[in-house]
Amino acid sequence: MPTLFVKGDLLRQDGLHALAHGCNCAGAMGKGIAVEFRARFPEMYAEYKQRCTDGRFNLGDVFTWTGADVTVFNLGTQRTWRTKADLQAIEKAVSTMVQQAEAMGIGMIGLPRIGAGLGGLPWEPVRELLARIGEATRVTLIVFEEYVPGVGVTLP
Repeated sequence: MPTLFVKGDLLRQDGLHALAHGCNCAGAMGKGIAVEFRARFPEMYAEYKQRCTDGRFNLGDVFTWTGADVTVFNLGTQRTWRTKADLQAIEKAVSTMVQQAEAMGIGMIGLPRIGAGLGGLPWEPVRELLARIGEATRVTLIVFEEYVPGVGVTLP
């Protein structure tokens, strides 16, 4: 499926039951959209933090957490919150995520501009990577490329 690049609010989107975001591997979700994930899914955050402490969450890894009505894919995109995101780690994590989603019967995943912003990477190479991965999977990646508070999009 093609990757869809949209404007809107990832965490205010009705009908989207799978979300993903880039994470550091040090157990911190203290800035950016990660703060919202931490607040909305405290059980997920506690397990993520423990995995980081135990060394079970590394660059390129995916920690998949399923709650009552949502699945969250935590993608290991940066070593620590002080380091830049790693494009190879993004590629590995997103590729693994779509394989897991296919196996779980998930058809759509919403995600922000992973690796850019606080991740420090230029957006265009990440955007191209997400588009390429999207072309090779049945899972529709809905990338909220531009944050517009409170605005949802029409899902396919």
